[in-house]
Amino acid sequence: MERADAPMKVACIGAGPAGLYFSILMKLRDADTQVTVFERNPEGVTHGWGVVFWDDLVADLSANDPQTAKAIVDASFCWTDQVVEVKGGRPAHGGGTGYGICRRTLLDILGRRAAELGVTIRFEREIACPSQLPEADVIVAADGVGSHLRRRHEEEFETRIEPGRNKYVWLATPRVFEAFTFGLVPTPAGWIWFHAYGYSRTMSTFIVECSPQTWKGLGFDTLSADQSLRQLERLFRDHLDGHRLLSHAGGRGSLPWLNFRNLTNGKWHTGNVVLLGDAAHTTHFSIGSGTRLAMQDAIALADNLHRHQDIQAALAAYEGERQFAMLRPQREARLSAAWFENIPRYATLDGQQLFALLLDRRSRLIPLIPPRLYYALYKAKRIPPIKALYRWAAMGVEHLSGLQRRLLHQ
Repeated sequence: MERADAPMKVACIGAGPAGLYFSILMKLRDADTQVTVFERNPEGVTHGWGVVFWDDLVADLSANDPQTAKAIVDASFCWTDQVVEVKGGRPAHGGGTGYGICRRTLLDILGRRAAELGVTIRFEREIACPSQLPEADVIVAADGVGSHLRRRHEEEFETRIEPGRNKYVWLATPRVFEAFTFGLVPTPAGWIWFHAYGYSRTMSTFIVECSPQTWKGLGFDTLSADQSLRQLERLFRDHLDGHRLLSHAGGRGSLPWLNFRNLTNGKWHTGNVVLLGDAAHTTHFSIGSGTRLAMQDAIALADNLHRHQDIQAALAAYEGERQFAMLRPQREARLSAAWFENIPRYATLDGQQLFALLLDRRSRLIPLIPPRLYYALYKAKRIPPIKALYRWAAMGVEHLSGLQRRLLHQ
């Protein structure tokens, strides 16, 4: 479908980071483009607490819109170091730096920038099908993993959703974690752990994860939200230093425990509807790449719509580019999730050993080698012959795993 001489009309469903950043880039590339964003929530309402990102996203943002990049970095909390704390053991440190930012702050920055450029944002507009929209040349489904538009066309998109095994819940705490911290605690029902990082000078994200057996054994299947929070505060008392845990859930309901949904789509567009961000793909939260990948989708889609005169050619080019780019992060996310699903295999290692395997959890060899032997190989990787052998073995396992997946899907 060739674009007419009239300005392109774009309808974007979802005012999350991907949808808003895409709308900004479309206006920057062509100020005459008519972009309307439809968001189901009221203005200022969002789910989640803080999001995490690294310098690679900052570089991408700076290259595409320096003004937005500066505003995001200026509003972010910079954490330093990565720490693993196992109850009863000494913390292990591994270095590194990154950023955390309040999700609401991020959306405010993007929303103000979009409005400044002439994007129309309509809140409290639930869009379940294209017939609810005004005429548009392109309809962008940026409405998350539960996307209504994607679900209407799941066969065309070749959608596949595989639930993860572990239970997890997004919380927050006024205890500020200056380092990205993983904390593990043994209980009579099994191991429970958290992923925490500061996202402001007063708050941190605190994600709790455990096996379904531990979740049920600790009573979280029957406890109210308040009871669950108090239980978690007791379990993580040594890590929280007396601070409370917070949830968006009301006290009478239950905590919003989830099983992570691994989402892939064989196709990312059908007709003039195209998927963006979590509507197109998910990656397990343990690799901290969701926001980066969604905003990189936005960059690629805006680039291709600007570059190609034919809209279908633009959507096909975007799909091919981003599907290829997602191969590695989705593979690494699956391996990272599997590592955390097998925490008991690693949790009794000493701090430095556990930290080394945590950092290397995206290796296909980890599940195949006893943990202490893997740690010895990990230390020996700096020796050239061992390093070459390690790479050869990892490539062989990756090839066999890919062959197995292809056979299963035939």
